[in-house]
Amino acid sequence: MSVTLQLPLASHILNGYLAENQFIQGAKVSEADQTVAKALGGKPAAEFPALAKWYGEVNKEEAAAEEDDEDVDLFGSDDEVDEAAEQLKAQRIAEYNAKKAAKPKPIAKTTVSIEVKPWDDETDLEAMTAAVKGITMDGLLWGGSQLIPIGFGIKKLLVNCVVEDDKVLLDDLTEQIEALEDFVQSVDIAAMQKI
Repeated sequence: MSVTLQLPLASHILNGYLAENQFIQGAKVSEADQTVAKALGGKPAAEFPALAKWYGEVNKEEAAAEEDDEDVDLFGSDDEVDEAAEQLKAQRIAEYNAKKAAKPKPIAKTTVSIEVKPWDDETDLEAMTAAVKGITMDGLLWGGSQLIPIGFGIKKLLVNCVVEDDKVLLDDLTEQIEALEDFVQSVDIAAMQKI
């Protein structure tokens, strides 16, 4: 709706009307007030005090509404904050995962007690012990040993070792001990314990 006002006549009429009413329509600034204020084209002369007061209030309300509209960013500020938070979160997760991957994992190990039985009472038990402990494998560490009587003057060798589970297969180790045919009749795993 386009409104054209003849300023001197309109200003007198509006001033008289606004001397008795706060706004053109209703108890607060309305679309009608804004349309009339735009049609005036500028601030009324000082000789129209009610009109000047009304014009000031309408422009004040309009300026406040525009400022409120500028303060509310419906399409970005929250997203920007969320994006920054998500980026920070992703960065921290990546740092944590890198730190966790760099941390050395514990090596799974097992303590094993192996019984080695000789052929007879004439078998050189010291040589047999040296031959058994002479077996080397990556991940194998020999420990203490002792000779235990089993009867008729025959003693068996009980030898302890620690093996890394990922590197040493017990079947391979017992086969290598059994391969010492000059000394060894049989090999048994007496005990195992994870450490």
